[in-house]
Amino acid sequence: MEYLKNNGLLVSIALLFMGVNAYFMFNDNYYLNALPLALVIAYIAIFHTTTAFLLTVFLTPLSVNLEEFTHGKIGLYLPTEPILFGLMLFIILKELKAPIMSKEFWKHPITLSLGFYLMWVLMTSITSEHPVVSFKFLLMKLWFIVPILMIGFNIFKKKNNIIKFLWCYTLGMTIVIIYTLIHHWGYSFREKEGHWVMSPFFKDHTIYGASVAMSIIFVIGLLTYKKHALQAQVVLVLMFIITLIGLYFSYTRGAWLSIVFAVGIWVFIRYKVKFKFLLSAALIVLSVIFFSWSKIEMELAKNKHEHTTTKFDERIRSAANISSDASNLERLNRWSAAWDMFKDRPVFGFGPGTYAFEYAPYQDPNKLTIISTNFGNQGNAHSEYLGPLAEMGLIGMLSVLAFVAALFYSGIMLLINIKRYTPKETEMYVLILCIILAMSTYFFHGLLNNYLDTDKASIPVYGAAAIIIAQHVMLKKKRKEVL
Repeated sequence: MEYLKNNGLLVSIALLFMGVNAYFMFNDNYYLNALPLALVIAYIAIFHTTTAFLLTVFLTPLSVNLEEFTHGKIGLYLPTEPILFGLMLFIILKELKAPIMSKEFWKHPITLSLGFYLMWVLMTSITSEHPVVSFKFLLMKLWFIVPILMIGFNIFKKKNNIIKFLWCYTLGMTIVIIYTLIHHWGYSFREKEGHWVMSPFFKDHTIYGASVAMSIIFVIGLLTYKKHALQAQVVLVLMFIITLIGLYFSYTRGAWLSIVFAVGIWVFIRYKVKFKFLLSAALIVLSVIFFSWSKIEMELAKNKHEHTTTKFDERIRSAANISSDASNLERLNRWSAAWDMFKDRPVFGFGPGTYAFEYAPYQDPNKLTIISTNFGNQGNAHSEYLGPLAEMGLIGMLSVLAFVAALFYSGIMLLINIKRYTPKETEMYVLILCIILAMSTYFFHGLLNNYLDTDKASIPVYGAAAIIIAQHVMLKKKRKEVL
């Protein structure tokens, strides 16, 4: 009785909630059931921010898009996006009350590039053909970038939190891969079913493949950064095998090729190939392609390998089939539409997030495929670079390229400086290396698809950015201490 007297208000609120919730449930409305969970998450976010952040990373592969259950009416990933929104409000209010972000954070090239990108998203949202859509897009970008970058910067100064970040993401992905493989097994691992067996956690096999590709690099990093106890070693080897099998049965050519690309980047870093040589080689290759394009096009036209085959070598060769592969032809159709949209509005574009609403009239009738639609309701530009070009003009695309350039330049310079100033920090070197290689898989994949409007890609990508910024600042401090 004494307890009830002292906590009468809390008991009254609880009883009131139960009564109101019972009424809503009686009328087939179950939304209030989420309130206790939301309050628990809010408590964790405020008093255990690092735990909330890492929990969000773990839940990212396991999140579910409400579009799957609301016939496309509500596009929200649960539970990650509401948590990120809450963390965004929390970190902004905290920063406004008493600044916790250092000057080094605000001055870092990655932070500046993302700040410029968000500023341009705001500008083009004002001039957008669909302002409501564009401002929703801006809000989504804010809750992906702000909390991950700002909270991440503060927690990733500690190496243990970087390791936990990698563990959380790879464990979440491993659970999804096991679920997908078991589900796919029921269909004898056929290619057609391989496009959707990862549902409801992933929309299709392409974003799933991109995430698996990043995850496998993270697992390799965890395996190799130090010598583990036998139990941990066994777990990581099993995770690597499961992830490798998941990558193969994702039937995602872009993901397979992105791993090859990452190996190439590793070779360049390992053997310290100078940038000027890479630039020279790239210019030579582009020149050969430009002056020999007619011959190359004739050879590509002879390629009849379809992506529907289950043979690995034929699927890889089908990536260059631009004569009969519907998937490849549809990408060319989307890219062509994006280019024509850019030519029509080169400065401000049509507005962030509006490509799907505007590209239909820009489709070339001669480039339509069996999977094209005259309604233009089948997704985005299939490019992390051409999408912003159509939606936000030339400056929009350059802002994305600036972020990518800042990310890789800062990451590689961090590797060089770790070796130069802290040669004994081999564990940190390996961790940063695996993060750079994982990002190379994603941004190579970004040539063919764009997923930074989802938590599946945004959390690992912006998380990697936060890690690089934090460790860059920490290394600067160590250098000053040595001097």
